[in-house]
Amino acid sequence: MEERQLGRQGLSVTAMGLGCMGMSDFYGSSEARAAQETASIATIHRALDLGITFLDTADMYGPFTNEQLVGKALKGRRHEVVLATKFGNERNPDGSWIGINGHPDYVRAACDASLQRLGVDVIDLYYQHRVDRRVPIEDTVGAMAELVAQGKVRYLGLSEAAPQTIRRAHVVHPISALQTEYSLWSREPEADILPTVRELGIGFVAYSPLGRGFLTGAIKTSDDLAPDDSRRRMPRFQGENFQKNLDLVKEVQELAQSKGVTPGQLALAWVLAQGEDIVPIPGTRREQHLQENVAALSVQLSPEELSQLDEIVPHGITAGDRYPDMSNVGL
Repeated sequence: MEERQLGRQGLSVTAMGLGCMGMSDFYGSSEARAAQETASIATIHRALDLGITFLDTADMYGPFTNEQLVGKALKGRRHEVVLATKFGNERNPDGSWIGINGHPDYVRAACDASLQRLGVDVIDLYYQHRVDRRVPIEDTVGAMAELVAQGKVRYLGLSEAAPQTIRRAHVVHPISALQTEYSLWSREPEADILPTVRELGIGFVAYSPLGRGFLTGAIKTSDDLAPDDSRRRMPRFQGENFQKNLDLVKEVQELAQSKGVTPGQLALAWVLAQGEDIVPIPGTRREQHLQENVAALSVQLSPEELSQLDEIVPHGITAGDRYPDMSNVGL
């Protein structure tokens, strides 16, 4: 399995990771997720067997249950894995939201709780999930740096942070990775984020590289989503936006068909082709989809095909915001 470097501090990960969020929260019905825990663990094991050893979770997923699930999957196999988790989106055990928290005391407590749930002694990559506008980033990252000094964390990351925030954080302690949504229909990082992290030598982890499943072509109507699926509340999956985005996906499907690959494989190959400092982390609960995603690593796109995709899905063409509330994104 090809590996890629995240940052300049020595963090090396597989060229594709596995996002574990959907195994416990947000996508599909809550009943289906609970019933498929055994299958989700089997998918994680299959990922490791296929050579995908970069796993991504967060304390808020579940909440808390996704870290527990990943911890179960890692028993006896911790040495095979580069494990990433996140703090900062604070939730109650019943799933209700408390808010974004970047206070140093919370950083320390959140890390200890994640270590316990995961059943590990050290977290390989620890992200601030969202920036807390009430707390100077220097204070939050200062607390994260303490965790590195204590041996609880190996490398530090940020998620959905703005360029100036990234620069300020990087002065306090080297940031190895920035995680932000990036795909054919979410190309916003190309304007300012990617140039910033490349200047600073920070790796880029692309979450939702399949457009939250939309780019696979499997979602054709809103009825394809469970009633409690969080995507129903996202602007890109609603009303006129949904149909406009569906028309874009049809063009991606046509190009994929002409190349003999699935739309999802084409979308992942596009992300992989954007630079060797970029690592996508598509998520799935199903082994079949996992194997389809992994096969994208062998899909090569010609300059002509990349140009075609730029014409089909140029920056800014996607209809609707990524989240119902974008006020906590890009701070």
